[in-house]
Amino acid sequence: MKKTNSGRFFEDYSIGQVLTHAVPRTVSGGERALYHALYPARHALYSSDEFARACGLAASPLDDLAGFHVVFGKTVPDVSLNALANLGYAEGRFLRPIHVGDTISTTSEVIGLKQNSSGKNGVVWVHSRGVNQHGDVVIDYKRWVMVRKNNPDAPAPETVIPDLAAVIDPADLAIPDGLDFSNYDFALAGEPHRWGDYEIGEKIDHVDGVTIEEAEHMIATRLWQNTAKVHFDVTARPDGKRLMYGGHVISLARSLSFNGLANAQMVAGINAGAHANPCFAGDTVRAWSEVLDKADTTAPGVGALRLRLVAVKGDAAGFPLKGEDGKYLPEVLLDLDYWVLMPQ
Repeated sequence: MKKTNSGRFFEDYSIGQVLTHAVPRTVSGGERALYHALYPARHALYSSDEFARACGLAASPLDDLAGFHVVFGKTVPDVSLNALANLGYAEGRFLRPIHVGDTISTTSEVIGLKQNSSGKNGVVWVHSRGVNQHGDVVIDYKRWVMVRKNNPDAPAPETVIPDLAAVIDPADLAIPDGLDFSNYDFALAGEPHRWGDYEIGEKIDHVDGVTIEEAEHMIATRLWQNTAKVHFDVTARPDGKRLMYGGHVISLARSLSFNGLANAQMVAGINAGAHANPCFAGDTVRAWSEVLDKADTTAPGVGALRLRLVAVKGDAAGFPLKGEDGKYLPEVLLDLDYWVLMPQ
């Protein structure tokens, strides 16, 4: 009797199907330390319990994107083990901070299906929720992946493409209980630039670059318990290369954005995201940001800033993004539209 699991293929999904992902995870200080080791993460709220307490929180939480990786990693064996590509994100909301000692579990619901014209694969949309030990949803997001078919002759499902919001209304962003930037220490945070110093349309070259190594990606992907074959098995791709986990690029770009956005302390929402081109070991990643919008919040001293974060391999000067044909330029790795919280 076969006891191993080869993962789900496109024909194994159906609309409304709920996937309960295995292996809940209790996070520790180890995740925090490794996150800061793997990426040049320097945002003060996630580095210092005392800084976090001065901002109204009980202690420094797990970095928002580290929490996202924990939740995302749970979904991989059921959603993207046989994926050809992770295509995008929408309606991502960070509802509650994750603290050391919290236990996170994840479920996903299939909300969309579309077989591609080749008949060999299709796109699956899922709505995933990470929940803590109290039953509180901590992270809620939608994503879509291209998954290959196991049987090319399996009939195509009825096409259902979910209607996803292009942008999260800033009024719907969750502000952590007690967050207060009224007495924010800009010297300890590392930069003087506050919410009012940023203008819509402004672009920021984050200057610094990091060359991705094979070893650090393998550690990171294992840390998040991401089992997608393309990240580990060199025989899973025709070119014999391990594909870098897209979340690794997101965290790297976010950390690079510290230079120019050191006070963009908390990620509150992901409006949209695209992994424009594959990333491999040896690529040198740089990043730039564009200010897309600004909004007030109900929390004292806290403003919301909507940013476009772009990661490129090579040079970020000139803010490369798309060519005249409207397609991403080959050096663009990531295009992420997200909301952050920062002091006013």
